Amino acid sequence: MERIQDQFILLFFCLTSLTYMPLSTGYVLAFFLAVSICSSCYFFQSHRVCAMEIILFLGIACYVPEVLLFTPLIFYPLLERRFHYFWAFLLIVFGFIICLCPITELCFLGVGMLISIYLEIKTRHHKMLEYEFRKTRDDSTELNLLLKEKNQTLIEKQDAQVYAATLKERNRIAREIHDNVGHLLSRSILMVGALKAMNQQESLNVPLENLSNTLSDGMNNIRESVHDLHDDFINLEESLHTLVQEFDFCSVQFEYDMGLNVPKDVKYSFITITKEALSNVIKHSNATQVFLYCQEHPSMYQLILQDNGSQSSTSFEGSEGIGLTNMRDRVEALHGNFKLSTQKGFQIFITIPKKGI
Repeated sequence: MERIQDQFILLFFCLTSLTYMPLSTGYVLAFFLAVSICSSCYFFQSHRVCAMEIILFLGIACYVPEVLLFTPLIFYPLLERRFHYFWAFLLIVFGFIICLCPITELCFLGVGMLISIYLEIKTRHHKMLEYEFRKTRDDSTELNLLLKEKNQTLIEKQDAQVYAATLKERNRIAREIHDNVGHLLSRSILMVGALKAMNQQESLNVPLENLSNTLSDGMNNIRESVHDLHDDFINLEESLHTLVQEFDFCSVQFEYDMGLNVPKDVKYSFITITKEALSNVIKHSNATQVFLYCQEHPSMYQLILQDNGSQSSTSFEGSEGIGLTNMRDRVEALHGNFKLSTQKGFQIFITIPKKGI
């Protein structure tokens, strides 16, 4: 837009030449020729076309001197595109023609050339500043996006570390309860049992029985607490990764994309199913590559295990074994879907819906 404004300014300046010379057919011809050449310089980006148009302009100027009055308008696009040899050629020929021009036209053209140079330098500087501004803005936006991505990664890493530390502390507490409190309660129960066996006073039978029942209830509560802590301690990703590392029949490509708060029944199911599926690969497949994929979706959990074997279809043809039946029962108990395919290697596809969705 600024380039067009500059061109209108130069065109208006060139038209001011009418103040000291009459309007004639040559002037009108020069006006249309200058506007056409100026427009084509923007339309055609070829050096050859611009050179031919300048030569045409100068050739016509030899016969129609009024054309020279629009030289600043032609000079501007050459400066913009920095066709130095074009406008240098123009100046040389123009200097030759100027010798035949009156001093008034000479001064007019000189001022017009200076205006062209000034407008081009000003607009070029503004374009450069605008480019630097946009580049800085884009770099700043890109940097902000990278910082947000890194911050998100750090937050996720921090959450994973806190989760791992929490699980570790829960495991320590469960072990301490089992090793210390559990053993003390067990010994107390044995001691109370011995006292009940040796007791010969009927008045102590009821208190000893109540004490034995209380200790037994406490022991049961301790066992349930330890069991719950142990269930929460299970890290599904680490457990599956351990199974993959221990599987040495062939290579395994493992991908995990699930959150931290996976229900314990889903954890146990995925671990047991993966263990049984890898065992089936060893027993019934000649695969050289196994793919294990776990992903959490907004409404379900998904597990896919498949291999590239060529003997699975004949091995499982007819009926499912106990292992596959147990897999199906586990998934159906969680209201999930279990699909088995042996068309292109052994493949199981499992989806378990999230509760409350």
